[in-house]
Amino acid sequence: MWKTSIVALLLGTSLLAHAQQRPPQQVVQWELQVLRDGQQIDTFEGTTTVGQARTDTHHKVVQHNVGCKDQPAGSIDLARTLTVSPLRAEGNEVTLSIEAQETLEDTAARQTDTGCKLPPQPRQVGASHPGLKVTAGQWTSWTIIDKDPALVYRVRASLTNGANAANAANAASGANAASAASAASPVN
Repeated sequence: MWKTSIVALLLGTSLLAHAQQRPPQQVVQWELQVLRDGQQIDTFEGTTTVGQARTDTHHKVVQHNVGCKDQPAGSIDLARTLTVSPLRAEGNEVTLSIEAQETLEDTAARQTDTGCKLPPQPRQVGASHPGLKVTAGQWTSWTIIDKDPALVYRVRASLTNGANAANAANAASGANAASAASAASPVN
């Protein structure tokens, strides 16, 4: 009798501990390509837990020849900052929130009245997508600017194998606990 009580106590403690475990966090692997006028100019990638955010900034410092003597002068930092946050990962679809800040160069060549070159002017662009839906493993495009220059973000995302392995491990441990419970039940 006391052996049955100990087995029941141990089994109950094991099941209670299992029930209190949180489900594994889903982890999303994503890649974002920046296309300017159809040409890829930058890439961001990361692995981020659902509900978390990742912010990255890429810098490209450019310098132009300006003035009547066509000499190098003043540089411009063309910074691009992206914040990517996976909101949900359900089945074969990942929903991402994306915030973007870009510094672009004006494409128009400027000059003084006497024909001397002026540097291009920097232009700030901000964009936000509160819920871009991406089918796992497939590219989804998001147009930031239609023209002058055309700026498009191509995004793909999927759950990582680590998240899938964690789900499988939890399912297996749940099945083992259930079979242990049926094996420990005394037969009257």
